[in-house]
Amino acid sequence: MQATQPLTIDTPWQNQDQLEVLTFDLNGEIFALEAAVVREILDLAPATVVPGAPPFVGRIINFRGRVIPLADIRLPFGMEPREPTIDSRIVVISLVLRGEEILVGLVTDRVHEVTNLFRAASEPPPSVGMRWRPDYIHCLVKRNGEFIIVPDLQAIFISNDNRS
Repeated sequence: MQATQPLTIDTPWQNQDQLEVLTFDLNGEIFALEAAVVREILDLAPATVVPGAPPFVGRIINFRGRVIPLADIRLPFGMEPREPTIDSRIVVISLVLRGEEILVGLVTDRVHEVTNLFRAASEPPPSVGMRWRPDYIHCLVKRNGEFIIVPDLQAIFISNDNRS
């Protein structure tokens, strides 16, 4: 993976024809994050529940001596929480929210690979017939007969932030 670049509010393609991503599973669906924002992939670590915090970011972990929130993006997508398995991982990402760069751990069911997705195979989420909020999705990318979901992490974190 390359040097970390914070994810910005712009579309992930940034006028490029392909995007290097990390793919992972959540409840049987394949998601992709821009590889440039991924800091590290961790085995599950002990997490501390934060009383009064929203369930979406209701726990914190120690990441290299820093306390970072542990987010489960299943919840904003309306998915059922799942118990971790031997394949579960935490993907630590760098994210810019309200002008501040933060580190966040994302809970995943399984991490797959770093690969390239092509802009030509992408399309915006349909406005009807989706089980998820379309404003939480940058785009869907068709690859090998499956759809890969590229989430809009800013939209997810900002709309689920108690400080709003």
